[in-house]
Amino acid sequence: MIEVDCRGKPCPLPVIALAAAVSDLAVGDVVSVVADDPAAAVDVQAWCRMKAQEYVGADTAEDGTPRYVVRRVS
Repeated sequence: MIEVDCRGKPCPLPVIALAAAVSDLAVGDVVSVVADDPAAAVDVQAWCRMKAQEYVGADTAEDGTPRYVVRRVS
């Protein structure tokens, strides 16, 4: 799994980083976005819906920062 560190980056930078990371993945691969911007919780899910990718869910990184997991499906 690839992890994209977006700590300290405001909206829309986490989603822009996610889009770039997904383009490098094979179908079925997973990427996680670690982001402390509260908007990322909504933005990552919205991006998945718009781009027809699978939002796997959220958990936390080792330091407690939210982490959003996405699987490339197309």
